[in-house]
Amino acid sequence: MSDFSIKADSMTSGLFNSALVNSARRSLTGLVVGLALVATPTAFAAAGGDLHAANISLNNAGSLQNGAKLYFNYCSGCHALNFMRYARIAEDLGLSEEQVTKNFMFTDAKFGETVHANINPKDAAEWFGKAPPDLSLEVRARGADWVFTYLKSFYLDPSRPIGWNNTVFPNASMPNPLWELQGLQTATFKPGENGAEHTLEKFELRQPGSETPSEFDETVRDLTAFLQYASEPAALHRKSIGIWVLLYLGVFTFLAWMLKNEYWKDVH
Repeated sequence: MSDFSIKADSMTSGLFNSALVNSARRSLTGLVVGLALVATPTAFAAAGGDLHAANISLNNAGSLQNGAKLYFNYCSGCHALNFMRYARIAEDLGLSEEQVTKNFMFTDAKFGETVHANINPKDAAEWFGKAPPDLSLEVRARGADWVFTYLKSFYLDPSRPIGWNNTVFPNASMPNPLWELQGLQTATFKPGENGAEHTLEKFELRQPGSETPSEFDETVRDLTAFLQYASEPAALHRKSIGIWVLLYLGVFTFLAWMLKNEYWKDVH
């Protein structure tokens, strides 16, 4: 692609022009304290919620490129992709080495190396008790719907040390990294029946973000799509390879049928 800005939205140029500054700032104010611990859909069901369908498509190159931009600007401060290389991302997403180097590489890593977090893992482990987890297999482990819903379900909670909570993953140790886009929302719960835990009734947006709810859904969908791609990059090429495999099997079957007729013609 000749132009990386495949989405003509108002935030694209601003995010890339100040990518390094934003990444450093969010490393201190956002995901730097995030530890995405293990959770399951069952934990979310206990809070009375339902997972939202992500409805992502790995065939949408624009969505994957925007998701990559979002990951590197909002997540890479703390979370690495140790199974992904910058060069592979460039190749699969149709980007040049210059585009990836300029817009995605905020560390001293080389183009052929894997994606490391901006924060030093040893420092993170010392400061927070545990280094933020690698996100290479996040979607593969939890599912796209879980990640999509999780990123939308942060709410203000003064009782928590960081001031944030999450209905998908109660008492998560990570603040909302996308709060500037989503805005600030609160959650209303209703008591559970027969001694059960309280259940989610509704979210209420107290302070709008820079995006509308529908725009934020698309933002989270793109980020989830990129993380799904990172979980299994070969999925991008599986369909095209499968077509060639089917064509090969078709030709091979035809040749085998002709060979069988040649061998058995004297018998019949």
